[in-house]
Amino acid sequence: MSILKKSKLLVVDDSAFMRKLISDFFLDHPYIEVIGAARNGKDALKKIEQLKPDVVTMDVEMPEMNGLEALKEIMQKHPVPVVMLSSTTQRGADNTLMAMEYGAVDFVAKPSGTISLDLHKIQDELVRKVIGASKISISKLHKPLRTKLAINQPMRVTVSNEESIDTTKTKPLETSFPTISQKSWAKTSKKIILIGTSTGGPRALQEVITKIPATVNAPILIVQHMPAGFTKSLATRLDQLSEIHVKEAEQGDILQKGTAYLAPGGYHLKLKKVGSSFAVVLDQDEPPRSGHRPSVDVMFENVSQYSDFDKIAVIMTGMGYDGSKGLVSLKNTGNVIAIAESAETCIVYGMPKAAVETQLVDEVADVDNIAQTIMKYMP
Repeated sequence: MSILKKSKLLVVDDSAFMRKLISDFFLDHPYIEVIGAARNGKDALKKIEQLKPDVVTMDVEMPEMNGLEALKEIMQKHPVPVVMLSSTTQRGADNTLMAMEYGAVDFVAKPSGTISLDLHKIQDELVRKVIGASKISISKLHKPLRTKLAINQPMRVTVSNEESIDTTKTKPLETSFPTISQKSWAKTSKKIILIGTSTGGPRALQEVITKIPATVNAPILIVQHMPAGFTKSLATRLDQLSEIHVKEAEQGDILQKGTAYLAPGGYHLKLKKVGSSFAVVLDQDEPPRSGHRPSVDVMFENVSQYSDFDKIAVIMTGMGYDGSKGLVSLKNTGNVIAIAESAETCIVYGMPKAAVETQLVDEVADVDNIAQTIMKYMP
């Protein structure tokens, strides 16, 4: 009988108490084995070289060399999947987003500050994210972000039952997709763009949102799986880098063309009609869907009831299958172009894979081509 090889975990935290607590989460775990601990970034770099872990958990805020500085060096010298542990302060949220940009795979928010005596509250989440990170190919880590690519540059996009458009060595897809109906898709009709993503999403969103021109003739709704406190930092960061306006969605926001509304952590993002306009509804009453609030499925299903606009639905990197059920609702009730991120560029090919398996996806594109693919269907 073959013995399952466990993934090796290095725990990095300046608190001995936290190192012990996190290590204890993985005692007798069937898939993960803690092979060591490090007290700061410098120590982590040495231990990574010596112990060659498959995955690392790392505190953001540490003395001598903090998590951000260490992460930069790790990605240059010894790339390995890293899950960050962060405080929920404004500074902690901003630093966590920088860590995502530097190549961290995911993060977990500590429930109560640097030394969290109640860390057990996030035990299941941390264990799940470490297992997920341990399966990620090193080749997927720390690819440089290519932002603001000209919209008219060649695309790598595959279209249903047709030849590739403007190809640069596009591989044929195993799944057959429904043909896009040119009759039902009129460029002149009103549009809304819906984007859902999870693990690896902050970097993917930066790739996509920064390439959408200010003249885009539609509002954009975004669900990124993130806890409360982090979505505002993400929206601010994207707004600084983008031509369009990006904001954390607020109750009652009237949708404007050229503005992206990011669902705040802890709230489902929905719409309601106000006269001839649409307003944001933030819902905390509906329970999480598949463990997520905000949920991509909830957003897609809610928007599917409105026939006032055609929808462009985009599903990008992430674990699980959030978005695939909502995609069925969208396709059953209106004109929808569905775009999935390719397996080649996803940090985790979970959500896009589930979407592709519905047989309702129209286009598959690498993350750096998704903005062009969206714009192809815009007036």
